[in-house]
Amino acid sequence: MRTPRRRTTLIAATTVALLATGTLTAVAAHAAPGCAVTYTVGGQWQGGFTGNITISNLGDPLSGWSLRWSYSAGQTVSDAWNATVAQSGSTVTATNVGYNGSVPTGGTVSFGFNGTWNNSSNPAPTSFTVNGVTCTGSTAPTGAPTTPPATTPPPTTPPPTTPPPSVPQTGLVGWATQNGGTTGGGSAGATTVSTASALTSALNATGAAVIRVSGTINCSGMLRVRSNKTILGNAGATIVGCGFTVNGDRNVIIRNLTFRNWNDDAINVESSATNIWIDHNTFSNGYDGTVDIKRGSDFVTVSWNRVYSHDKTMLLGHSDDNGSQDIGHLRVTYHHNWYDGSKQRNPRVRFGNPVHVYNNYYYNNAGYGVASTMSAGVLVEGNYFENVKDTYHLGEGDSGPGSLVARNNHFVNSPAGQTGGSVAGIPYPYTLDSASSVKSIVTAGAGAGRISV
Repeated sequence: MRTPRRRTTLIAATTVALLATGTLTAVAAHAAPGCAVTYTVGGQWQGGFTGNITISNLGDPLSGWSLRWSYSAGQTVSDAWNATVAQSGSTVTATNVGYNGSVPTGGTVSFGFNGTWNNSSNPAPTSFTVNGVTCTGSTAPTGAPTTPPATTPPPTTPPPTTPPPSVPQTGLVGWATQNGGTTGGGSAGATTVSTASALTSALNATGAAVIRVSGTINCSGMLRVRSNKTILGNAGATIVGCGFTVNGDRNVIIRNLTFRNWNDDAINVESSATNIWIDHNTFSNGYDGTVDIKRGSDFVTVSWNRVYSHDKTMLLGHSDDNGSQDIGHLRVTYHHNWYDGSKQRNPRVRFGNPVHVYNNYYYNNAGYGVASTMSAGVLVEGNYFENVKDTYHLGEGDSGPGSLVARNNHFVNSPAGQTGGSVAGIPYPYTLDSASSVKSIVTAGAGAGRISV
């Protein structure tokens, strides 16, 4: 909406090393005498976990692969990145996507996924097949946690800057995990829409729903999104000319959509809306904000989005005189976003404390990166700034200063910014990637089309 002014998480690793004793048949009819598979649980929480898998090719070059395994404790796979994953009963099948089908001799390929578990046990698979041929060998102890990590604040000392895992962690993290969590439409049946009228009706309907957007939808104005909705873009799904508004509703997920040429905001969250997850979207060439959050809204995560060819990016808190509604709210996590030449408000923060800005990639931002104003408290942590002349500062325009704590950031042709004051503790677990690795991680994973949903 237009405005007058503008894990240190518990890490568990389960490694399954499988060396084939038979022959692995490659898609290109080459014979491969062996393979190795490494399966790890990168993070685990109440009801969910993130899995990572690396396949090592010990034989002839592969031009395509299909990996299959089974779960023994009722685990399910919900979505994936760098692979297409399907599940039938306990059996999961992961196949390559277009860009990672070729695996040379001695090469590796990795992918990840989110899953669910029973909160009691999460044993690793004991057998894998690649292209229908079993890889056999010994299985190391799982080491997977049997209880969710505690949600105590992380230590005040800076987290270690060890190299990140080979596959980024892209499950729900941050403020949207609090206040009961964010599940959107949950297990409701999916409805696919391909016209503006069908999309408008589906978003505004009462009750839980999973809405899949197909093709390019041309529209105008702001489309109201009601509570308990998951909005997912099919491959190439694009919203042109309009935006979404979550006005006082709660429990909404928006993922894998491209927004362009909107005539107000692309996504507006306001009027005490809570538990919103905005993830893996692409924004360009709009009129006003890409993601604006205001008027007492709370418990929001904005992750893995890309913004380019745009000026006013992400506004948190719309007005200096709205403290009575905003103080104690506007708690938002911004992580692994790619601010690709977006000029300003990446984000611009009023009142919210703590606001967590971590592991984002800032590139060629002509105005500024982060601004903390009006008694806000912002933790700027583990970000990568490249060619940004004003990385972060206190106060902006007519707005007085807030507090800003910066730690473990990486600077390329960019200065360290202005800091001051203190910021409240972060109450949720999270994994901090090494700041020097954030550019490669984020450019490989941020934006629409980078996940399978």
